[in-house]
Amino acid sequence: MDYYEEALARHAKYRGKVEIACKMPLHDREDLSVAYTPGVAAPCRAIAADPEQVYAYTAKGNTVAVVSDGSAVLGLGNIGAKAALPVMEGKAVLFKAFGGVDAFPICLDTQDSEQIIAAVKHIAPVFGGINLEDICSPKCFEIERRLEQELDIPVFHDDQHGTAVIVAAALLNALRLTKRRLEDTRIVLNGPGSAGTAVLRMLHQLGARQLTACDEHGILHKQRDYGAETHKLALCDITNLDGRRGELADALRGADVFIGVSVANALTPAMIRNMAAQPVVFAMANPTPEIGYRQALEAGAAVVGTGRSDNPNQINNVLAFPGIFRGALDARARDINHAMKKAAAYAIANLVSDEELRADYILPDPFDKRVAAAVAEQVAQAARSSGVAGGGKCAK
Repeated sequence: MDYYEEALARHAKYRGKVEIACKMPLHDREDLSVAYTPGVAAPCRAIAADPEQVYAYTAKGNTVAVVSDGSAVLGLGNIGAKAALPVMEGKAVLFKAFGGVDAFPICLDTQDSEQIIAAVKHIAPVFGGINLEDICSPKCFEIERRLEQELDIPVFHDDQHGTAVIVAAALLNALRLTKRRLEDTRIVLNGPGSAGTAVLRMLHQLGARQLTACDEHGILHKQRDYGAETHKLALCDITNLDGRRGELADALRGADVFIGVSVANALTPAMIRNMAAQPVVFAMANPTPEIGYRQALEAGAAVVGTGRSDNPNQINNVLAFPGIFRGALDARARDINHAMKKAAAYAIANLVSDEELRADYILPDPFDKRVAAAVAEQVAQAARSSGVAGGGKCAK
């Protein structure tokens, strides 16, 4: 199948992927009078008297805004708000299909950080959570930070934290298979943008101590001039603690793990051959990975994962974000914190038993119906244990 041609045909046939459905009956005048005027005045008055009742009388507790400015869409780059809409519709569909969450695509016709922050704050009363999507680095860091501070609902940049959760889950199982301990493993990440930064920080929080980050200029170290990209300088506090210099090839010499969230063909077979025995390679650039799946295996990789659905070990955020938001909404969490993200990573990893674990099966299938439920349960429990849960379980 030509996926590009078929996508055009189906998107044209259905005029997009989302629609609004009515949950209440609307068969006669009595139904109309209950759903709308005059009956609707009663829940309005109840919410006006006690704003927390909005969770009892509206869909807020099960809704998420999928917000983008179109500045960093998939592998397409800065294509703007209108062109980003098919992706945000797709994200909304995945929320519903895998997590039972009602999500709405919100594509903002501005790429100014302050305007994005203001717009999200203004629409926040409708939603139980905000999923930031495809907003370019480094402004995505500040947008998320500000919204987390200024809103009382969870704000989650999936390109950062969803990626970090699923990479962590995949790595936990790859290390289990190759009999390594995270704290003893030398990990090299190429592409310290929004996703790469979050991956490094999460792995460090989980116990990784031998981390190295590379960009197009080589290994990150404190003596480099980072200009406006201060997030890269900050990464030097947790990476390259032995002061390495050089290019990606230098960083990978003797390394156990390569994680790529960068560009196509950045990794060569020779680089893999210079890694440690039984190397793990996660080449996640889309649509073309840093190295092809077969090519990496032929170069000696013991475990290979990519972002593509036509290869084994697809490292895909869809395993993470529906369950994370389902759990956060069920707990009415004010935040999605590290404890919740850690819980999600382990929930996903633990769905692959020791008997099932093998080089071409380190993650459950995206259509495995256990995934979202297991993630949601562990995330909700972590929210309650870490003190960010609110008023109880929200209706689905």
